[in-house]
Formats: sequence, C-alpha cells, structure tokens
Amino acid sequence: MDDKKNRIFACLVMAVLMLTIGIYAYEGSRESVIVTQTGDSIKWVDFNIPAEILKKACLLDVQSYESGTHLDWITLLAYAAVRGGGEYGKKSDGYIEEAAAKLNAGEETKESLAEKYQYFSYYYEAYTAVLGGMVGEYEMENENGEMEKKYGLKAFSPIAKGFAYQDYDDFGVSRSFGYKRQHLGHDMMGLIGTPIIAVESGYVEALGWNRYGGWRIGIRSFDKKRYYYYAHLRQNRPYAEGLKEGDYVSAGDVIGYMGHTGYSDTENVNNIDAVHLHVGLELIFDEERRESGNEIWIDFYQIARFLSANRSEAVRDETTKEWRRKYTFRDCFFFNNVIEYKQ
Repeated sequence: MDDKKNRIFACLVMAVLMLTIGIYAYEGSRESVIVTQTGDSIKWVDFNIPAEILKKACLLDVQSYESGTHLDWITLLAYAAVRGGGEYGKKSDGYIEEAAAKLNAGEETKESLAEKYQYFSYYYEAYTAVLGGMVGEYEMENENGEMEKKYGLKAFSPIAKGFAYQDYDDFGVSRSFGYKRQHLGHDMMGLIGTPIIAVESGYVEALGWNRYGGWRIGIRSFDKKRYYYYAHLRQNRPYAEGLKEGDYVSAGDVIGYMGHTGYSDTENVNNIDAVHLHVGLELIFDEERRESGNEIWIDFYQIARFLSANRSEAVRDETTKEWRRKYTFRDCFFFNNVIEYKQ
C-alpha cells in the first residue's frame, strides 16, 4: 500500500514538474518574440501583422488626421501588439478600437502607454522601422493635370495596376543554390515584362547583377531604416530607362520589369524556373551590424496584401516600349527634408 502511495506521489511530483517546465518554456517562447532588443539597437523583428489589421489602423489614422486627436496608426498597432502578447488573432480588431477610444478620450497618450506597458516602446520602434514611410502627406496629380495635396497611404504595391500576379506566404522556405539557406523575401508570380513599382520613395543604393537575384535593384528609404530589394528582373532590359545608382525615385515610379534572371555567376542568364519578382524588405537599425552580415529581413507577404489596394497606374510609350507612371507624385517627406537627403 505504501509503495502504491509512493508511486502516486512520485507521479504527482513529476506532473507538477513537467507542468512547470511547460509553462516556463511557453513563457520563454513568448518572450523570445518580444525581447529582441538588447543594447542600443533592435536585433530582430518578427513582423506578423495581418493585412486586415494594417488596413483598419491605417484608416483610423487617415480619417482622424485633421481631427482634434490624430490617431497615429503605429501607436494603435503597438498597443494591439502588447495587449496580444506579440500575436494577432480574433481580439486584435478590438484592441485597435480600444486604443483609439482611449486616445480619443484623452485617457492615454503614446507616452503613457510606453510607461504602462513594458514592450510598447519596442513595438513602436520596430513598427516605425517597417511602416514609417507608408503613410503621410503627399501631392498627386488628378485627372485634370492639377496637383492635389493629400494625406494617406503613399506606398504602392510592387506590381503595376492592371497586371495580374499570384503569391502566397513563402518567407523562410528553403533555398539551395550556392548553399542551403532560407528565403528571406516574397515572390510575386507574373509575366515577363510586367512593370515593377517602387513601393516607397528613396534612392537607388544598389543596381546590377547578383548571382542569386540576377538583375536587381536596391532602394533605400530616406529615413535610411528600410532597404527594398527587387530581384530576378528581365533579361536584356531589366531596368527603367536611364535608372542608375544614386537616383531619387518616387513611390509608384516604374523602376524595372519582371523576369527570371539569377542563380548564375554569369550575367544576364535566365536560370530561375518561374517568372516572378522577388521583393524583400530589410530593416536597418545599426549600420555596423548590417555591414558585418547581421541583416534583419521581415516577411513582406501581409504588407503586399495591404498594398494590393494601392497600385500605381502605368502607361506605355509606343516608341521606346518603356512604361512610366501615369500620374505625377510628390513625396512631401523628401521635399521637406531635401537638405538632409543630399547630405
């Protein structure tokens, strides 16, 4: 009888121990998603905000821009992140509305939220790095050829309006050319020659051949926090006519054409099976860490879905066969900070 009691007691102790270990591991895994900032800069960002939540926060931001309380969408998203423990689910929509209500009522501010929630500042900084150039003031040409000043979404889908494409969330899947590695970008399948669009305004930091990406373009945002990588561009004529390193490009500009170049040390080779655009988004918090190979690439899929409703319209020049954007666009951030950009 005593042996039986001892066995039951031992089982109970073991169960409690396993439960404790499980809880510790669970909390540790949750914390690993959150605690990605040590020292002076963020080391990694797991960007997992669904497109629907991005749309909701963006709409509240735009609608409130000229009201008494401007609801900054990044503040709303950071609040939803801390309330959801870094995850987005059924309650996330309610968290966005909860944050908006508290800010509108004056019960909270961005500063008070940072004091109240331990990881709010981390999420705010991380999301600012990802989304900081996507909403703001800009000028856009209307149907009458007049420039109108607006506030709202000023980032565009990487695929021009009217051109079909297919995609799915393929971030992190394996690649083997050169060496076994993860796919740190997002593939958008389409047809050869599809005009590729600059997602955000910035300057051309890299242009030319890459053994993995083929003909590619790297565009750096003006705040220098984002690097957009567009790869596998068209053979023979990959880029918009005249595009070169150092050029300023506006969000919505045609910068190149879809193809399937790459996976070769020889330039101008089509070694990619499927015609597609590889678009990647790298975050830069520390230039020295980036130079040493510690790059931070995020999943672009949900952002691509979010931007799919804002596609730049392009027209073709029948003489040169080149595509260009139809309506002129001016990014107010650039024009208000032109001196800083030139430096």
